[in-house]
Amino acid sequence: MKPTDEQAGAWTEAFDSGKFVRKSSEFRDSISKGGTFGVESGRYHLYISYACPWAHRTLITRNLLGLEQHISVDVVDWRMNRDGSWSFNSEEEGATADTVNGEATLEGIYNRAFEGWNKSRRIGTVPVLWDKKHATIVNNESREIIRMFDQFSKEGLGNGTTLCPPELMQEIDNMIDANYESVNNGVYKSGFARTQEAYDEAVTALFERLDQLEAHLEERDWLVGEDKGRLTEADICLFTTLVRFDLVYVVHFKCNLRRIIDYPNLQAFVERVLDLPGIRETCHWHHIKAHYFWSHQNINTFRIIPLGPLEGAHTK
Repeated sequence: MKPTDEQAGAWTEAFDSGKFVRKSSEFRDSISKGGTFGVESGRYHLYISYACPWAHRTLITRNLLGLEQHISVDVVDWRMNRDGSWSFNSEEEGATADTVNGEATLEGIYNRAFEGWNKSRRIGTVPVLWDKKHATIVNNESREIIRMFDQFSKEGLGNGTTLCPPELMQEIDNMIDANYESVNNGVYKSGFARTQEAYDEAVTALFERLDQLEAHLEERDWLVGEDKGRLTEADICLFTTLVRFDLVYVVHFKCNLRRIIDYPNLQAFVERVLDLPGIRETCHWHHIKAHYFWSHQNINTFRIIPLGPLEGAHTK
């Protein structure tokens, strides 16, 4: 298996325009009944960071679908290394060792899947879905992993729930697409911008979309579906950005036109998701907050971690 060469830099690159550009995921295989990667209990292992919103999506989906006994998990240290890579650290509260492969770093996992990895300019990202049977990475794209987890439910594993009913799949995909560039990636484009123009463009688009979502949720509980809507992947993909917003992005990424707590419907949405069974335990507030302020020294030179905010979902 070879990763594609869509972008061979580190986990991000900045073009001359000063705009943040997120690299593409390299491993894009899928789990399917009768395929190379079949639907089997106990076969797959998930590597995540509590800090990362993309990895958080997969952990939440695993819990909501009742797959805890079918897909095992390891958690990296919240401290990102200087080159943007991740390490395992069983001595850090909330983090673990690599219980499957015994590697010290996530780079070791990637190198097992692709022998030339450590010699390349690439940096491994979370989440990673690992196949114990073939000893390789199946996929490292969060959106595809959560869709694959739904396949487990359809094959009788977990609790039988689905977060992607067939009749809503197009609506779900459209909503995720609409939120990705402006919101999910928008906070990063704002925070990592290297010119005023790039920052202004990103933060303006971010809050325009948040305003639209606030209006969309005026008489709804969930983003897609009829009437009040239905909980789907679209909600999970938005939630992991919103739940970090007031705690981190307002200050660290300069997304300070408004806070989520200033949007009544968006704040209610965040609290609604947090109140779902098994979700609050996936939100490790210290890992989330400390990771950003400590790891991004290009933004926060002296690694000062703010004491606040005193309000927000993280305080409940």
